[in-house]
Amino acid sequence: MLFLASARVIHAVQDAAMPPTAIQVTAVGHQYWWEFRYPRLGIVTANELHIPVSDPAHPTPTFLNLLSADTDHSFWIPRLAGKTDLIPNHPNRMWLDPRRTGIFLGQCAQYCGTQHAKMLLRVSVDGPEDFAAWVHAQQQPALQDGRAAAGRHVFETTACINCHAIRGTVAKGQFGPDLTHLMSRETIASGAAQNTEERLRLWVKNPEAIKPASLMPAMKLSDEELDAVVAYMETLR
Repeated sequence: MLFLASARVIHAVQDAAMPPTAIQVTAVGHQYWWEFRYPRLGIVTANELHIPVSDPAHPTPTFLNLLSADTDHSFWIPRLAGKTDLIPNHPNRMWLDPRRTGIFLGQCAQYCGTQHAKMLLRVSVDGPEDFAAWVHAQQQPALQDGRAAAGRHVFETTACINCHAIRGTVAKGQFGPDLTHLMSRETIASGAAQNTEERLRLWVKNPEAIKPASLMPAMKLSDEELDAVVAYMETLR
């Protein structure tokens, strides 16, 4: 009897049909950060997942396709769902159906290397209007602020563009997080630090000071170049 009851619940969870109202997200685990792609919405972001609250009368669950870019990871938000592994060359899936708004914290639950403990993530469950506003803002290209032209020039003429993308610019890198709306995120370095001017400057100057053994290289910029790049990045909202 216990086996039959368990099998029924497992089947209901793992083989749930995706309704047409569902939000689709592809979550990719990297050493040591999370990439989130919304294929139907044309959005790519990192580390902070935004999903709509689901009204039981008009459910809008979020279905996630789980991929790994390198080694084994595990997607886990304890207050929203159980953990599900991300395995190279073996796509997995899970779904979330939150009934209240708020910020829910999670992290990688499978040891994946030196910075496994700092591979954190945040899920923001938004009301319908807030989610729609977030989607609209994320679909826009990067703001072109003439006051940050010097920083943009430094960014686009160094190795930064080999790893990062900024929509509407020549930066098309795929190895690191998309930075188009970097300043709309509460944290940097996959939750390892608050996204403030001071911490952002330190992250660009010396990533080891925030996240040892991360794959983010120190760019060895001059103080003038560093100030300019940080000023430019602060316009990416």
